Amino acid sequence: MTATWALSWRLGNAGHVDAVWAALMAGAALYAGATGQGADLPRLLVALMGGIWGARLCLHVLDRVLHEPEDGRYRYLREHWRGHQGKFFLFFQAQALFVVVFALPMLVAASNPQSGFNGWLALALLIWLVSVSGEALADRQLARFRARPDNRGKTCREGLWAWSRHPNYFFEWLHWFAYALIAIGAEHAWLAWSGPVLMLAFLYRVTGIPYTEAQALRSRGDDYRRYQREVSAFIPWPPKRIGGTPTDA
Repeated sequence: MTATWALSWRLGNAGHVDAVWAALMAGAALYAGATGQGADLPRLLVALMGGIWGARLCLHVLDRVLHEPEDGRYRYLREHWRGHQGKFFLFFQAQALFVVVFALPMLVAASNPQSGFNGWLALALLIWLVSVSGEALADRQLARFRARPDNRGKTCREGLWAWSRHPNYFFEWLHWFAYALIAIGAEHAWLAWSGPVLMLAFLYRVTGIPYTEAQALRSRGDDYRRYQREVSAFIPWPPKRIGGTPTDA
């Protein structure tokens, strides 16, 4: 992360940290699968599922970083910290720590000694497919909306974004249940539940929803306040009717 911090300092764009975090998580999944002490099938699933999820997320974020201005959240931090690079350095190192923390569920899942394909693994695969597909769809819908010049300053209410203000975050969180299910049967299987629990805490209280919504309110004002009143913050849910009329979709 030190090299990533130096690059972001030189380019004036801290968004690279998100792409590198995703790449490191993909690497952690491959490492867990290669070195885990469990049976071959759990190790293979961890490597494939974590590797594909992390690689997709990395490429998506990198595409945004390379083709769009710096994320508003990081612009705000740059102004709030008055460009203090020491604070950015510590922020980047914290992301490295989070990689270690979120690698734990993968390592536990890869230690599962049970070799047969069972209902828990089938459910894990289903959750993984739904979550990764849902996150990719949400990202694609938002990218398509943002690409249209006439939508500048407006809030996306298309597709999944009509049912959740943060569908990408929801599916990101859902994805972590897959490793907890793969871990069932491992000696310390309960530790794998730290993935969905901690991710929910981070999204709700630390780096996700609070920062994203604060930036949205700064940039979109009343339009986003209306969106907050109408649409579920996290779990996809039919939008409310305000004043007896359906919300935009």
